[in-house]
Amino acid sequence: MKALQVHAGPRALKALREQGLRPQDVRAVPGAAGGPKGLVLSPLDQFIFGEWLAANPEPVHLIGASIGAWRMATACLSDTKQAFARMADDYIRQEYEHQDGKLPLPAVVSRVFGAKLTEHFAGRESELLNHPRFRLHVFTSRGRHVLRREGKRLSKLTTPLGYLGAFATNVLSRKAMGAWLERVIFSDPRDPLPLHLHDYRTHTATLNLGNLHPSILASCSIPFWLDAVHDIPGAPRGAYWDGGITDYHLHLNYASMRDGLVLYPHFQKTVIPGWLDKALKHRHRASAHLDNVVVVSPTPEWIKTLPNAKLPDRADFKRYGDNVPSRVAVWSRAVAESQRLSDEFAALVGSGQPIEALPL
Repeated sequence: MKALQVHAGPRALKALREQGLRPQDVRAVPGAAGGPKGLVLSPLDQFIFGEWLAANPEPVHLIGASIGAWRMATACLSDTKQAFARMADDYIRQEYEHQDGKLPLPAVVSRVFGAKLTEHFAGRESELLNHPRFRLHVFTSRGRHVLRREGKRLSKLTTPLGYLGAFATNVLSRKAMGAWLERVIFSDPRDPLPLHLHDYRTHTATLNLGNLHPSILASCSIPFWLDAVHDIPGAPRGAYWDGGITDYHLHLNYASMRDGLVLYPHFQKTVIPGWLDKALKHRHRASAHLDNVVVVSPTPEWIKTLPNAKLPDRADFKRYGDNVPSRVAVWSRAVAESQRLSDEFAALVGSGQPIEALPL
């Protein structure tokens, strides 16, 4: 039984079948939102960013939303393998004070999670922002109109109403959801993101020392689970939430890149545009935008061998409740088992042989 599967768009499929996959072919790497699901990519991330891509002399654009933003920022640290292992351990062991039978307050989660992010990157901001080859792009979602601010008095009514409006609008048209939420990308100023971003209302801000921490926190701030991050320096004023709302799996127009391939380590083979599209199955299909994308993901058969026969997910917080040691044990085992994904990918690209990938 294989743990890893490879799917690719038409242009990428042709390249894989002719010459395999080489580090110098890769121009961009997306990191999806998805919370704990992203944990199983940790060993794969360690190999890709800590070893394999070191042979690529060209700039590589790292594009992240939510946990994907945390992952892509971690890739820019010099001790890449250790940093990813520490990130996985921090995520696995997260715990928040709360009243019995109730979820922790968003303010508590924001405070504790924000402190952990600061600890992870503290004193290394310049190192991250000046990586010689990697260019980081952090995706966030900025509220508009009734979602432009969040506060104790406002959020009880206006935030739920705003997201209800966004949900209803998105059912009719993903692009129309831009009336409620816009995509704001905090982008490395050395090289612009080489994609056309005309699919959705978008604003780009310069990623710098002043907004690195708040932009990553905002990108991870799930509505109603964490508080919004307000008025990030260097960007339009307003409330910023999880980048996965507008760009859940970053289904962007990668085909508009002039050359090269997009390597997408993912926890599933489908690339869903926005978080509110999860229930809209017709938006889960591959599009022409993924023409040059290579998706590497776990096989359904391997996932069934994991604890509870599934990937770690946010429902596990409710499943295990205050039994944190059990959740930690289950998630830790899933990460340990996912070393197979890294080993199989290393063997695949190390052979130098053509790769018989499947169409997306």
